[in-house]
Amino acid sequence: MSVTPEDVIKIASLAKLKIDESEISQYTSELNKILDYMKTLAEIDTSSVKPLLNPLEGINAFREDKKKESLPREEALKNAPATDGEYFLVPKVVKGKN
Repeated sequence: MSVTPEDVIKIASLAKLKIDESEISQYTSELNKILDYMKTLAEIDTSSVKPLLNPLEGINAFREDKKKESLPREEALKNAPATDGEYFLVPKVVKGKN
């Protein structure tokens, strides 16, 4: 499979990209190089390679829930820009249907 200049024009149109006539041959060549590289990758035997689920080695980040003393309400609200004495007051950020 190879990319033709007509394919590049169609891809650009689908992606809503404006490309100059001078760029068509450049993109055709670059896309064909990508496809050739994908063919090379497809030829590699990966049957003995274990699937990679996550590139980071980690441990279970969950911990046991333990009940402990919480911050008193007055202390939590002390530095809030706006409160009603019981709750934080924040600007409305969700627009309703009204």
